[in-house]
Amino acid sequence: MTTKLILLGAGKIGDAILNLLSHTGDYDITVADRDPERLKYVAQANFPNTRIVQADLGDQAAVTRLIQGHQVTLSACPYFLTPVIAGAARAAHSHYFDLTEDVESTRIVKQLAEGADCAFVPQCGLAPGFISIVANDVASRFDSLRDVSMRVGALPTFPNNALKYNLTWSTDGLINEYCNPCEAIVDGELRETAALEEIEHFSLDGIDYEAFNTSGGLGTLCESLKGKVQNLNYKTVRYPGHRDIVKMLIRDLELGKLERRPILKDVLETSIPMTKQDVVLVFVSVVGTRNGRLEQESYAKKIYAQHVNGQLLSAIQLTTASGICTMVDLVVSGKLPQHGLVRQEQTRLTDFLSNRFGKYYAV
Repeated sequence: MTTKLILLGAGKIGDAILNLLSHTGDYDITVADRDPERLKYVAQANFPNTRIVQADLGDQAAVTRLIQGHQVTLSACPYFLTPVIAGAARAAHSHYFDLTEDVESTRIVKQLAEGADCAFVPQCGLAPGFISIVANDVASRFDSLRDVSMRVGALPTFPNNALKYNLTWSTDGLINEYCNPCEAIVDGELRETAALEEIEHFSLDGIDYEAFNTSGGLGTLCESLKGKVQNLNYKTVRYPGHRDIVKMLIRDLELGKLERRPILKDVLETSIPMTKQDVVLVFVSVVGTRNGRLEQESYAKKIYAQHVNGQLLSAIQLTTASGICTMVDLVVSGKLPQHGLVRQEQTRLTDFLSNRFGKYYAV
């Protein structure tokens, strides 16, 4: 029996989600977007078991009517639509999944999840998302925790501009990460830290990287590990030199101010090309005690772009889409709670990696 699922948002990640879900034959999919050009592309791609609907996704009453009758709702929309779509999913009694990195939007989703008769599973992508599942899995093998460090980067394989960066996902989400306050646990206390600060340098496989604070990557892990770890932080990985240029744009030129962020978005989208030749780097390091000894254990993985069902998916498309698709599979199959808030770290890493979509992280 197929599961009726609605995907809201037909952008770069929505496209990859459709690729993965539609070819299984297990999901009867409705795709909704306000952009007729995006829907035209979906129609031309001829994804199986898929129909398209043009709709205004900012109108909660209209979105509720759209979701009605679908067991599962996936949001691949910008973060500012999250409260509208999550509220509509609750009203329609539909399991809800999203990819947002936005802390404030996620707080609203948590409130909506209280007492809900369906599952609310926010932040299902790479970071937040998979990175929390890995960090929690490694941390669970210690008797006590001192430090949990989480590092993620979506990088061009062939950087050739001053930023050493190409656009690979939502520009709104990227700006959000660079501008908003970050969460961390420092000396056992939950703190807010500044984005773009606490820069560090490291090498992996002979390649030099930098990492610095960005917002949203921890998901709900701060809450889950509070009182159990001394230090917990998340940083985004880039090639050396990137942070200084971004900091100049956001701080010195004040393009990080809320009213000026549209200028920054225009600058980035006009000047920095997209690429599907990218690599996703996932690195987690945990320090703690085991059997009375101080030990360190790390997890490192690189995932590259690849062809899936005849379509080239960038590494960030593949990792983000496979993250949310795996969580959908796990809820539908009953391996995760069926109502209320479901945190990423409630997922067993072995369940995730053995899933037909999660396997892309295991390769």
